[in-house]
Amino acid sequence: MSQETTQSESASTRLLLRETMTTGMMRPIAFGTVAAFSTRCPGKSTDNEDAAALIEVGTSAAVLAVADGVGGHAAGAMAASLTVQAMADAVRAAEDPTNLRDAVLTGFENANRAVTDIGVGAATTLSAVELHPDGLRSYHVGDSPILLVSQRGRVRLQIISHSPVGYAVESGMLPEQEAMHHADRHVVSNLVGSDQMRIEISSRLNMQRRDTLLLASDGLFDNLHTREIVEIIRKGPLPKAADRLAELTLQRMSATGGDEPSKPDDLTFLIFRRSA
Repeated sequence: MSQETTQSESASTRLLLRETMTTGMMRPIAFGTVAAFSTRCPGKSTDNEDAAALIEVGTSAAVLAVADGVGGHAAGAMAASLTVQAMADAVRAAEDPTNLRDAVLTGFENANRAVTDIGVGAATTLSAVELHPDGLRSYHVGDSPILLVSQRGRVRLQIISHSPVGYAVESGMLPEQEAMHHADRHVVSNLVGSDQMRIEISSRLNMQRRDTLLLASDGLFDNLHTREIVEIIRKGPLPKAADRLAELTLQRMSATGGDEPSKPDDLTFLIFRRSA
């Protein structure tokens, strides 16, 4: 797991754009550490349409964000890149690092305008979390997952994907196992780049010292079951967890046959833990 990243806006911001990482990176941020990984779909020759941002605000606050350009739409990579850049710009302009809510919402709104202005029907998801020593708050548009788990594996936060399949799973009408093989799993009902975009915001939630926070593109959750992800990230050294997550997901994407899910896609994730 590398200690470096390839895209940098400033000492306090890291953007991952169109990455083809072969190993992840570790980065101290605010009051914790992030393990990050992003690469394009195995066998793909075009750009990775995922993007991510690690934005430090002052010495004790941060915003993490993941965007997944919509496959099949024009300029997916551009949409994702513009979106995390808009978020970084808005958060860096915040005057009060103890209250980033308005800055994050501005980031979503500016991203929506930027993607709409591309003018070719581009779209992307966007998930973000603001982090403070006394709590976190999640924001999302689309189906890029956010997960907060305890060291014992209890899921403390899991956002609902803005998709017909996501709503069906949340309501109990569709088991997760069936959802991972559903023909309409790729359909997303709420996107950055739409004049009907809506931002879902969680309540403020305390992050315990041994909790682990994960933001990802759907390339992760389309190939690994939630229980597998939780078991990998909930404890142990962060670099080891990130390496295992990337290795198993890419392995699953390349598999043929069998009962396990296998959906080749771009893959991006950020894993955050508090410092001891």
